[in-house]
Amino acid sequence: MILEKINYPTDLKKLNIDEKIIFAKEIREFIIKTVSNTGGHLASNLGVVELTIAIHSIFDTPKDRVVWDVGHQTYVHKILTGRKEKFSTLRQLDGLAGFPKTSESEYDCFNTGHSSTSISVALGMARTRDIRGENNKVIAIIGDGALTGGMALEALNDTGSSLTNMIVILNDNEMSISKNVGGISIMLSKLRTREFYIKSNKRVKAKILRVPIVGKKIVKLVQKTKRGIKQLVIPKMYFEDIGFRYLGPVDGHDIEKLEEILRISKEQEGPILIHVLTKKGKGYKPAEDNPDKFHSTSKFNIEDGEKIGVSKADYSKTMGNKLVELAKYNKDIVAITAAMTDGTGLTEFAKKYPKRFFDVGIAEQHAIAMAAGFAKEGLIPVVPIYSSFLQRAYDQIIHDVAIQKLPVIMIADRSGIVGNDGETHQGLLDMAFSNTIPNLNIMAPKDYNELEKMMEFAINLKKPVLIRYPRGTEEYCFKDCADISIGKAETIKIGKEISIFAIGKMVYKAYEIAKRLEENRIFAEVINIRFLKPIDKQTILDSINKTKFVITMEDGTEKGGLGTEVENIIVENCLKNVKFIKFAYPDEFIKHGSQKEIEEKYGMSINSMLNTILDFRGKNKKDFLIKIKSRGKKFIKST
Repeated sequence: MILEKINYPTDLKKLNIDEKIIFAKEIREFIIKTVSNTGGHLASNLGVVELTIAIHSIFDTPKDRVVWDVGHQTYVHKILTGRKEKFSTLRQLDGLAGFPKTSESEYDCFNTGHSSTSISVALGMARTRDIRGENNKVIAIIGDGALTGGMALEALNDTGSSLTNMIVILNDNEMSISKNVGGISIMLSKLRTREFYIKSNKRVKAKILRVPIVGKKIVKLVQKTKRGIKQLVIPKMYFEDIGFRYLGPVDGHDIEKLEEILRISKEQEGPILIHVLTKKGKGYKPAEDNPDKFHSTSKFNIEDGEKIGVSKADYSKTMGNKLVELAKYNKDIVAITAAMTDGTGLTEFAKKYPKRFFDVGIAEQHAIAMAAGFAKEGLIPVVPIYSSFLQRAYDQIIHDVAIQKLPVIMIADRSGIVGNDGETHQGLLDMAFSNTIPNLNIMAPKDYNELEKMMEFAINLKKPVLIRYPRGTEEYCFKDCADISIGKAETIKIGKEISIFAIGKMVYKAYEIAKRLEENRIFAEVINIRFLKPIDKQTILDSINKTKFVITMEDGTEKGGLGTEVENIIVENCLKNVKFIKFAYPDEFIKHGSQKEIEEKYGMSINSMLNTILDFRGKNKKDFLIKIKSRGKKFIKST
């Protein structure tokens, strides 16, 4: 196999075109086999195999800088840059990251994980090169979906007017995660007619020139209006008008043509845009037929593409189903997504209420500001966005929603530890950054039932709301769920020795720990905080005054969330002799690994937290272990 011989770009440059074509097939098979076992971003990586091979064949990496937008399409890049042998550790704890990581390889020149950033970053690198008088190439690779992000358009505008030598490769596969929407997508669709236009134009011109006497005059007249015609037929003029030299479109699966156009781009001056047409999921039929399904996938069977061990119900689907139910009776409800229809559970809503559903593309800022416009005019907008992407719209939450107290319902999906996608996707900051915003009501459900009640409550509240919930399924379904009242907590279990204040998914863990403590005659009170803002100060104070031993549990950063709020309450009320344990994630960016592995690593699993509590109380863990085992319980010592 050729794959066995290729470890670095220098090896790749020794291959001829025929060998590279065979090599591309081998890489696809290698990626499919690996991702079927590890999970990961499949369709996008299968779509850039030939493009990545061509880039590393023509450019001199890592001297030449290659900046990947989003970065979820860099598996081929990793295989070609010395990480093939570690590829089976993809997205695993202490293994290869699923995105570019500068700490992993010198060939990864910038860490990426969110959309629409590559052109800005690349321009900064290109300008640095010019200041230093260096001569390396700088290439930004961006998908057509990422062009729906306003930041990408801002960067195009600046780059085009800069006259800086830089190459932008537009990977046009007509898909981001959901199908692309909006004017940029329409423009690129028209761009694909360019080759037909040019061929037609040459044929017509040749025929007109044959006309005696008036032939040349007609051609001259046509040439005077050529620019206007081009604007109508070939929107490539958009790129050229803002300062780019446009090359393409080119078949993104033809290595020979790709290498040819990349060579041409190296010789050009100023900003260059290369338009590459690719097919997402190329070479694996299930991914070609369902590229959105295989954008980010769990483990799957290679034969039929069916996922292994996937639960049918999760928080996203529960929210989406409830929203469909509420929208049936309330015609003012509208739903907005930022290119994540299926991921945020809105697929059914989009089918049933297409006139009340809006996909704005990868544009979180626009989504929140537009929602504010809806709310100002009397509608009830619901905007589910992944927690790590919602932070991109921080100013809009403040400026457009909270200041005016507009009833926008924002949902932070995949809050807390997400897992295998790593730092750029962990949802640990939403409580901290939103908790500082006046007029914003922040809630987190302990299970599906409470989420549904919170949805009903938020629809009727007529105030700005943020509901956060984790990725995946509920860990436990509580039998009871008290009605939701603004700023009121829920007492799950009464106790007299320890006060455990928990929020969201951590409520179940708190409840389970309390049950285990009770078996050893340690009686803990468990309070489901529900509202981080406004927080139920009175219930918290009553419990602390009773126990003088406080524990907080939250799946967010240790700063600015529930633990910080409870600390403030203790200080503000001059409470003395209060013991305190805060369970939260440290003030750092958490790397990739499964949710379970990360919880164990940071002492956030049930057993880890239980051991910490026992240590704090000075109990003999060995005696406790014997008592637990005698009751037939399983106790795992934390690592």
